[in-house]
Amino acid sequence: MLKTYGIRLVIVATLAALSACTGAPDGVRAVEGFKVESYLGQWYEIARLDHSFERDMIGVTAEYSLRDDGGLTVLNRGFKTDAQLWSDAEGKAFFVGKNDTGHLKVSFFGPFYGSYIIFDVGREEEDYQYAFVSGMNTDYLWLLSRTPTVSDKLLSDFKLRATELGFDTTQLIIVDQSIHQKNR
Repeated sequence: MLKTYGIRLVIVATLAALSACTGAPDGVRAVEGFKVESYLGQWYEIARLDHSFERDMIGVTAEYSLRDDGGLTVLNRGFKTDAQLWSDAEGKAFFVGKNDTGHLKVSFFGPFYGSYIIFDVGREEEDYQYAFVSGMNTDYLWLLSRTPTVSDKLLSDFKLRATELGFDTTQLIIVDQSIHQKNR
């Protein structure tokens, strides 16, 4: 009886931990009326909080495309300054709830998913022009843009909004995208 209870406790704890990975920080609300078609294509990473998986990377981009199963393929690419080489990571993403809400779960490592919450998008014509993105907690934050640079106003608006939501914007890394401007 005790052994069965212990196994159940481990299973419940594991499921709770895994579901927490697709949660959201307090106050962060995913964009409603989200149009996945307007999100597809290439994005440049303008700003981020530091993570081991992106450490010392410049020129970071993300490419989103539709999968046959209704999800998205995510191709992240960046130049590792310490190794002096390009690094690619391919993942998959699926909507957590409705397909018109900007809350997805993304995986680059097998069955493990993390939250990907689009909490603001810049709408211009058909495609979104920028995106404010959060992970499951305030340790994960990105500003993405369709262009390698953004206006000072957009960067300031991003920092203000993120600060209001509890992110430590004093730790933001502004991503060097000059490697793309040289190749234009």
